[in-house]
Amino acid sequence: MRLLHTSDWHLGQTLHNFDRSHEHACFLDWLVATLVAEDIDVLLIAGDIFDNANPSAAAHRQLYRFLQQAKAKVAHLQVVVIAGNHDSPGRLEAPTPLLEAHGTVVVGNVARMPDGAIDLERLLVPLRDRAGKIAAWCLAIPFLRPGDVPRAVAGEEEKDEGALDPYLHGTALLYRQAFALAQSRCTGSEAIVAMGHCHMVDGQSSQDSERRIVIGGTEALPATMFDPQVAYVALGHLHLAQKVGGHEHRRYCGSPLPLSFSEVGYQHQVLRIDLDGPQVSTVTPIHVPRAVQLLRVPAQPAPLADALAALEALDLPDAPPHAQPFLEVRVLLDGPEPGLRAQVEAALAGKPVRLAKIEPTRRHATAEQPDQALTLDQLAQLQPDDIFRRLWAQRYGDEAPPEQLAAFAELTHALGDGA
Repeated sequence: MRLLHTSDWHLGQTLHNFDRSHEHACFLDWLVATLVAEDIDVLLIAGDIFDNANPSAAAHRQLYRFLQQAKAKVAHLQVVVIAGNHDSPGRLEAPTPLLEAHGTVVVGNVARMPDGAIDLERLLVPLRDRAGKIAAWCLAIPFLRPGDVPRAVAGEEEKDEGALDPYLHGTALLYRQAFALAQSRCTGSEAIVAMGHCHMVDGQSSQDSERRIVIGGTEALPATMFDPQVAYVALGHLHLAQKVGGHEHRRYCGSPLPLSFSEVGYQHQVLRIDLDGPQVSTVTPIHVPRAVQLLRVPAQPAPLADALAALEALDLPDAPPHAQPFLEVRVLLDGPEPGLRAQVEAALAGKPVRLAKIEPTRRHATAEQPDQALTLDQLAQLQPDDIFRRLWAQRYGDEAPPEQLAAFAELTHALGDGA
């Protein structure tokens, strides 16, 4: 059986007020062609299908058009969709009767039975081969809110590593319960695949485009909540494709489009997973072509005169407005520059490019140029890693390296467990 793992489409997203429906349409057309070319049996969409909880009619049409075309091109295709933190669970699940009739299962929220117990059956999706036989089981766990997770029974807290955090404990418990149910259905020849939409410990975030998830003091979840016998973990939320804890079979596929200029250098992709009985034989990245380029000019913040010279030197091919590159201009300033935008627009006059953002950067603050004081409201919004980044920048005049951020995340998580 062959699976394809994708997530974080963010249909309906705009980039600094520029519509991106053309890019999403190009990606979805490419994805249909990829499902055919790669002979895919099951498509896993791990959350954040839409960019917000109230998507436009156009964004809905893009999703349903894709599902219709995918099924028309690949008659045996199964699709499993979970909700992400950007999605409205109710809106996503609303057309369930129609979607399930065409091979698409949507799990937007964690349903409960009349007695209050979690309906685990609804989270367990059988994946069938082309002969109709169950070849794998999918734990389809959507983005979990505090009310979605089970509470620990008396005496169980002492045994669980997340005992001091009800959300962390409940999340791990829910995955264990769903896995136990899947294991009880297995004959030994089927794989168990888990889906989730969450932030894992040591996961690398995109600086500008991901909505932070902090619940009950817990931002990142440990990979230990997945049983070692789970063949593959298909995750959504982080936009950079990455392995979780270096584990080959626990992955974020990343977003298919760059959702901010911080993702300019990302190699966006989907992942093909080949199952061999109860195990994964190979995981293969398939790179997503970029329909519209994102440009950062200059590559690093530069003095205004140098930045304007770089803009004037831009030589870009003609393109229709919807296909013109998005541009972020990065300028290094000593102080306020009231005519900045007018100067940038003059340097770009007549060029086939869309000015999305001007990013002014002040030269490194000294004792004579202290940073502007934060308000109490701003201070209240800071998370520990925000403070770490600020202190590092003050001390060294540069962004904190990824390895230092990862070490700090591990330390804060360890302190949280031992508090």
